[in-house]
Amino acid sequence: MNIHLYLYPQMRIRDENKEAAIREKAMEMIVKEGFDGLSMNKLAKAANVSPATIYIYFKNREEMVQELFKITQETFAESALRDFDPEASLEDGLWMQWRNRLRYVLEYPVYFQFYEQFRNTHLINHKSVDMSVFKNNMQQFVKNAVKRGEMSKMEPEIFWSIAYGSLYALIKFHLQEKKMMNEDFKLTEAKLKQTLKMVVKALKP
Repeated sequence: MNIHLYLYPQMRIRDENKEAAIREKAMEMIVKEGFDGLSMNKLAKAANVSPATIYIYFKNREEMVQELFKITQETFAESALRDFDPEASLEDGLWMQWRNRLRYVLEYPVYFQFYEQFRNTHLINHKSVDMSVFKNNMQQFVKNAVKRGEMSKMEPEIFWSIAYGSLYALIKFHLQEKKMMNEDFKLTEAKLKQTLKMVVKALKP
């Protein structure tokens, strides 16, 4: 007999599989129906658990959204840093970042949509999400590129807009499967490389 459960019968054991199912279904539901469309009863049915089970893992909807946002960020950071070397040349490093970020969006489309939906809302406390390792790698990469004379020194917002704005625009066209003239569009490696060449040229001193 589990003496701990015998002494404390009101306590429930956390089940990682149930917790994962709740998280995944919650994220899908929020992306599809928005925060106001998130109902604990509907979520419980979708995740095949009781409403009471959800409260073992989350106090309320707000805490759930914060935890889900944290997961999307941690997964993104892990994906973006895969095989990435901050000492790489500007072009090689950006190419690795572009490939990693595209892979993340394609492997975790719901995570990407969830992040886009909540990154600028009052529901998210960004300070609770530790992105220090990711940020340090990105900052070191940029510093190295500037030091080597591969790019001009600029504000982070300007660098991001030039270095990644084009990538995410192409990704959105790819996900929508439409060109600006309403024709079919598919993002290929050739199109990525063509765009990257122009981006690297724009970043040069």
